[in-house]
Amino acid sequence: MIIDCHGHYTVLPEAHDAWREAQVAAFAAGRPAPPYPEIADDEIRRTIEDNQLRLIGERGADLTIFSPRASAMAHHVGDQAVSVEWARRCNDLVYRVTRLYPETFAGVCMLPQSPRADLTESVRELRRCVEDLGFVGCNLNPDPGGGHFTAPPLTDAYWFPIYEEMTRLDVPAMIHVSGSCNPAMHATGGFYIAADTVAFMQLLQGDLFSRFPTLRFIVPHGGGGVPYHWGRYRGLADMLGRPGLDTHLMNNVFFDTCVYHQPGIDLLAEVVDAKNILFGSEMVGAVRGIDPQTGHYFDDTRRYIDALDIPDADRAAIFEGNARRVFPRLDAALKERGL
Repeated sequence: MIIDCHGHYTVLPEAHDAWREAQVAAFAAGRPAPPYPEIADDEIRRTIEDNQLRLIGERGADLTIFSPRASAMAHHVGDQAVSVEWARRCNDLVYRVTRLYPETFAGVCMLPQSPRADLTESVRELRRCVEDLGFVGCNLNPDPGGGHFTAPPLTDAYWFPIYEEMTRLDVPAMIHVSGSCNPAMHATGGFYIAADTVAFMQLLQGDLFSRFPTLRFIVPHGGGGVPYHWGRYRGLADMLGRPGLDTHLMNNVFFDTCVYHQPGIDLLAEVVDAKNILFGSEMVGAVRGIDPQTGHYFDDTRRYIDALDIPDADRAAIFEGNARRVFPRLDAALKERGL
């Protein structure tokens, strides 16, 4: 199989997006949000079949690990109550996609994080999505403040309640920020890549995995700037008295292939062990156009993996094996289907 570990529901029913605008406006005006609209299955089918499902077929993937639109999680908007309601609506919509297309999509949830709240509601929503909706993981925002990096590092005890629940449920988290409210930090070109890199360094500085040895994180977008500066991080680990990266982090940390040119993928595969790389595309997402140098879509990332000069066993691990190992609930569901 070819399993895409990084997909978002990016083209949504119009009524869903309109309700979000009304919810945010109501919060600003001090009014209750309007009732959530009825959305027919046919409307969901139209958004999926015209976009993700069509492209999955054209590009030759089999299954996408699917979560709400990352840029719209917007944990910095409103308060905890706003975030709880928004997360539930987004997660329920993803759940409906997984029920309509169970062979193609597996759900991953967003969490109702809020900059001034603890993680009680996030733990509750993770439990609901995994135990009741059959989701296989979550997205964890390391900077719910929206581009100002005011949250404690990922190694801080603040995060332990969600790690404890992730460990109990045996699900991983993709470390994924959302929209930026910092005008100096472009969301997908600056904030995303910076946050990936910052998160990796936070994990390097701490000793989180001695406390949570089965905790698993996917750092998206090829690991941000990390593979390009791998020597720097190996050197910093030595300077800070940390163990080598292989034992300190890389039993628990994985990178995806949301890197939109061949040289970048080549570098990732040369620097990072194949066992730590998961195929991902993030389509339809941050970069949607056609590369004029190749004539192919930037986010058609399967082409880059196919072109790698690596053993077939490594390619199979990147396309399928690693995802099944990192997402054991997905692996169990596939085995139930005889796959």
